[in-house]
Amino acid sequence: MNTQILQQETRKSRKFYEEVNRESYSAFPDLQSHPVYHDLVKFVKDCRLRDKKCLEIGSSTGIFQDLVADYTGLDVSGQLQQYYHKPYFLVKEDGSYPFEDKSFEAIWSFAVHEHIPDLQQALLEISRVLKSGGVLFFWPAWFCRPWAAEGYAVRPYRDLELKGKVIKALIPLRDSILWRSLFIFPKRFFRQLLGAFGKKYNKISFKPLKANYDRFWLSDSDACNHIDPHDAILWFQSNGFECLSHPTRREAFWVRHEPLIFKKV
Repeated sequence: MNTQILQQETRKSRKFYEEVNRESYSAFPDLQSHPVYHDLVKFVKDCRLRDKKCLEIGSSTGIFQDLVADYTGLDVSGQLQQYYHKPYFLVKEDGSYPFEDKSFEAIWSFAVHEHIPDLQQALLEISRVLKSGGVLFFWPAWFCRPWAAEGYAVRPYRDLELKGKVIKALIPLRDSILWRSLFIFPKRFFRQLLGAFGKKYNKISFKPLKANYDRFWLSDSDACNHIDPHDAILWFQSNGFECLSHPTRREAFWVRHEPLIFKKV
């Protein structure tokens, strides 16, 4: 992404998360009821991370900062500092992270990378700051819908112009498993076949979305990226990672909405 455009998009998203979405910054009322809690606890336990140097990307209010002893949070909003009793840093305006190479032994991130303007750079930053042998828990909101930005799923027909009415009417079809399978699985088969013959996917494949930073209609209306987890697996495998959660081609092909766990070789 062009540096100037990236900086503009980063400023827009930073303003949104600091001002428009400010009211959502509050401690989660019950940590154990958080939808990621049990998966993350298992990740920490299985990988023996309690005393390892860990980074959370998109750490929000830092509700998981006490899952490990050596924790660092990273996000885009300066207003979040008040929630931390452990180190907290801001993503730089150019999208890079304020850490030296190979700074961390583990990284986790969830519901974040669908919102990052330059996804390729963000993944390269993960690779840069993670040590060899380090582990990654990676769980964006997969398959963000292109109609979320304008809230077509929740707005009444009377508020929409003809184009919007058509988009809203087609949502049940486009959101069906059968319809999506017609596009997802042929693409996966072709890309995995090329991978079996040695093709490297050094640039992440995804569909860019136009994020709505003016009005938050519903979940992921502020998303920038539609990401297939299969493409994420191919990217990480092509960039020096082993997929621990989906180690075989068969498991990778059938991946759905679950988290991915990687180890940097």
